[in-house]
Amino acid sequence: MVKISSFSFLSRRHWLVSICALAMSLGMVGASAAEEAPEAFVQRITNETLNAIKADKALRSGDIQKVMQLVDNQLMPHVNFRRMTALATGPAWRTATPEQQKRLQDEFKTLLVRTYSGALSQITDQVVVVKPLRRGQDDKNLVVNTEVRGKGDPVQLDYRLEKTAGQGAGWMIFDLNVLGVWLVENYRNQFTKEINAGGIDALIASLAARNKTNAKPA
Repeated sequence: MVKISSFSFLSRRHWLVSICALAMSLGMVGASAAEEAPEAFVQRITNETLNAIKADKALRSGDIQKVMQLVDNQLMPHVNFRRMTALATGPAWRTATPEQQKRLQDEFKTLLVRTYSGALSQITDQVVVVKPLRRGQDDKNLVVNTEVRGKGDPVQLDYRLEKTAGQGAGWMIFDLNVLGVWLVENYRNQFTKEINAGGIDALIASLAARNKTNAKPA
């Protein structure tokens, strides 16, 4: 059974898989991205990401500045983080001001990166095997199932994608499932408790406090 503590998702050993998931979007996506099959999208960028991390000692050592740079420059363009944060926040998102929404997104991203950046050092010989896509799925809520293989038991890793249209059309990630636990659902349960206790500002303050603690030298 996976143990989940407050404002955490999974153990650091398993979070390296989630880092791969979030960092999956590394690499340049060409003009053909809109026509790319979701399985091909996942396989291609996963391989590029793992290779990039293995080649960068600073990333593997958990250098927070390097990790943040990786997320901002190469991950965020291919993750619908606004949708991810809105889903995790629940109904309170719709009543939050634009400033509150921005602060919440910033603190949530920092929480994920700072809490689990150390897991990058555990990436060695992992490979990702993409499983056949289940037919009949909606392009706005499509799940690609994969398995991360390396030392130890294989780890289940699933991605929830949406297909976007217009400029920059292609696949976007907005949720992750590691060992049967969906990131959005897990954080929504935690965020709801904070919001019920003190509103959206209380949630933002709680995330900021946790990020401040995580930023302190070990």
